[in-house]
Amino acid sequence: MRYSSLFFFTFFILTNTAGQISNPVTPNQKEFHRWAVTPPMGWNSWDCYGPTVTESEVKANADYMAEHLKRFGWEYIVVDIRWYVGNDKAHGYNEINPDYSVDEFGRFMPAVNRFPSSANGKGFKPLADYVHDKGLKFGIHIMRGIPKIAVEKDLPVLNSDATACDIYSERMLCRWLGDMYTIEKEKDGAQEYYNSLFSLYASWGVDFIKVDDLSSPYHTGEIEMIRKAIDSCGRKVVFSTSPGETPIHNALHVQQHANMWRIVGDFWDNWPQLKEHFEVCRRWAPFISPGAWPDADMLPLGHIGIRAERGDDRMSRLTHDEQHTLITLFVIFRSPLMFGGNLPDNDAFTLSLLTNKEILAVSQSSTNNRELFSGNGLIAWAADDPQTGDKFLALFNTVDREELYKEKALWSSGVITKQTPGQQVSVEFNITGAEKLYLAVDNAGDNNDWDHADWIDPILVNETDTFRLTSMPWKKATAGWGEVSINKSVSGGDLIVNNKRRENGIGTHSNSVIEYDIPQGYKKFKATAGLDNACVVQHTGATVEFMAFTQDPAGPVPDDSATITVQLQQLGLDGECIIKDLWTGENLGIFSHTFSRAIRRHASGLYRISKK
Repeated sequence: MRYSSLFFFTFFILTNTAGQISNPVTPNQKEFHRWAVTPPMGWNSWDCYGPTVTESEVKANADYMAEHLKRFGWEYIVVDIRWYVGNDKAHGYNEINPDYSVDEFGRFMPAVNRFPSSANGKGFKPLADYVHDKGLKFGIHIMRGIPKIAVEKDLPVLNSDATACDIYSERMLCRWLGDMYTIEKEKDGAQEYYNSLFSLYASWGVDFIKVDDLSSPYHTGEIEMIRKAIDSCGRKVVFSTSPGETPIHNALHVQQHANMWRIVGDFWDNWPQLKEHFEVCRRWAPFISPGAWPDADMLPLGHIGIRAERGDDRMSRLTHDEQHTLITLFVIFRSPLMFGGNLPDNDAFTLSLLTNKEILAVSQSSTNNRELFSGNGLIAWAADDPQTGDKFLALFNTVDREELYKEKALWSSGVITKQTPGQQVSVEFNITGAEKLYLAVDNAGDNNDWDHADWIDPILVNETDTFRLTSMPWKKATAGWGEVSINKSVSGGDLIVNNKRRENGIGTHSNSVIEYDIPQGYKKFKATAGLDNACVVQHTGATVEFMAFTQDPAGPVPDDSATITVQLQQLGLDGECIIKDLWTGENLGIFSHTFSRAIRRHASGLYRISKK
């Protein structure tokens, strides 16, 4: 939307078609649904430690949760990816010479140098016992399939005449991590391998399993094998699939096999990604059901990036208003709540997000969760309290300053997709007299999660000289995912465009704006703009538009706040109502017919509405 000006205005909702159909799909209740009858709440090591978390760090987070959070419903401690690699690294994965730990039946074991209590074949049982002794539950992350190292060694499958070589396939291999082969469901020994995995995990005391590279693309056969293996392992193990977006046409199938499933890709601490959640949550709301939860990914809050895949060591870059908005959306949508920061480093504000009983109660006990209306960046969600008959109302102001006011662009590539020949275009335009240069990448309107984009060999030119833009620092750089990088892709790999490795360039991800002060005397800018291979090889590809500006590309600044008005009748309420602000605890008074609040940009409100 283009804003020439944005007035402080009131949004009236007179009709409510969105709110009339909500959560209509209820799976046939199965026993495993009872194992997560409310959205799981816990901590996961990914956002702060990536693939390198250690036993002492896991214990420190368990200690904190037991002391500060358990009484508020937080209970899961989850060790994320690659706990079986002794020499993994931060900001990516060690795929050059990974030191795998694997047992005689081709099952990964914890790396002893990182998890000392796992020595002598004990696995994660000692660590799980430690967590259980705190009154908490223990979880792990795995990749789908069978380890490639098990196939290379042709290790036997427990309780089967088959070996690893009999059950593996190179079909649909993971595109971003090379540890595993696919397991084909129809092969003799395939189910027995998954059975052996979950028998092992049950013996360790695992309560939660996150299985990666399972949701997008959707692996029906392996999901069904995992479900069967869990059901036969003798332990109540909550099953989470990852990453997303899970294809919505598989919603009914995943409801019947998993307790939670990802509906977005990896979510980090930036507003554009959070804003995209609103539309995703709207379309997945009908599939919310006890024991089967659409998962909007982790909460990138608190102290993250310590040794993570993306970004530097930091406190969450989301503003306080944006962090409140994140929690408000997740609880009114009833997403699982998995905190990503290092818990012992929580400041008072971060702790306050996790310990508001009335906010968390919306997550754990509301029903009929749905978007009430959305328009002009103003959004309302509603839900019911089945115990009291009260209503919950969430209000959001997602209005932005338009980051790229395209009418100002000096040059544009037009839309580029994986179908564009070479996935690249040449860039050349005049910059005579300009003091600024802004290189921008827009997602072209499709909000694709894989919009990895590269500016290759960007140079400034005059009559006698050329100047590499990569040799000077930018003034400011933003990316919709990850961080802008020099001579590397945004994912940390080599710059590869049109299957050619490039030595010089800038890797980024839509939406992105990189701002430079231009040295005097240069008259032209030249480069090649193209999709990085990291997104071209993905099944969804990418859709981007490259643009360049010599003046600030942002549009006019909208007003700081907007008033959102809700007709109480649309919530099924007549007469006088008492309204309470759940974040502040303040009783706002008695209202009839309508309720209005001024909400700052990127902020939100969450309210309980009771009939007087």
